[in-house]
Amino acid sequence: MSVFFVSVILLGYIFSAAMSNSGILYFAVIFSIISSFVSYWWSDKIVLAMSAAHPVELESNRELYHVVENLCITAGLPLPKIYVIDDTAPNAFATGRNPAHAVVAVTSGLLEKLEKSELEGVIAHELSHIGNRDMLLATMVTVMVGIIVLLADWFRRWTFWGGGRRRDREDGQLQLVIMIAAIILSILAPLFAVLMQLAISRKREFLADADGALLTRYPEGLARALEKISADREPLEVANRATAHLYIASPFKEDGERKIGLWTRLFMTHPPVEERIAALRGLDLK
Repeated sequence: MSVFFVSVILLGYIFSAAMSNSGILYFAVIFSIISSFVSYWWSDKIVLAMSAAHPVELESNRELYHVVENLCITAGLPLPKIYVIDDTAPNAFATGRNPAHAVVAVTSGLLEKLEKSELEGVIAHELSHIGNRDMLLATMVTVMVGIIVLLADWFRRWTFWGGGRRRDREDGQLQLVIMIAAIILSILAPLFAVLMQLAISRKREFLADADGALLTRYPEGLARALEKISADREPLEVANRATAHLYIASPFKEDGERKIGLWTRLFMTHPPVEERIAALRGLDLK
């Protein structure tokens, strides 16, 4: 988070120097603070609306409600709001700003296709995200990445419309060097920001897997659930690139098996399922 915040300030400073306008730096800092505040308070409502999820009460699904309730007691967490997404693709996610305002959402396909021990593994994984404050981290990182991308996009548009060429003529060689550096940063910064976001997301998935297994004391349940979710070829219709990293497994499905190379791995929102399953089955909880 510190690296992201410093990156926003650095980009704002370089772009403001290239455009000879210090107001850009102030705008970048203020905008990042406001965006972080908005994402902190309303991230759960935004994600639930994007996912077309609806709330579940005890009377409508007793089994799911009791699974979440029992695991919350074990984990020492308050009971989160429970939501269901009407989609036959099996998947789940957690969101919310803190454990007291958390949400766990599962698809109808997950409830239909998993056994109880497997469902418990998935819910334990999501509750671990809640206990580890991963939802807040993921939301904040997403906002910071968005700010960096917006700053870079605004600068490229300004340069395209001739602002850079006009400044070069007015301010000489130093301004030209700053302009070139700013253009290079405007191209590379969004790429590095997204790579950092995805790396953080992958690490937190491994942590939630381990904590979820500790919570249920049965890592095989989560391992089998991940096998079923990854083997299901049906894509999750309501998922998009902005929310994909929140789900327990990637909601986008590839046809056929393919080897995962280093370049592909860098842009994955989740670790390879095979690695997660191997890590779970290698746990010694005795």
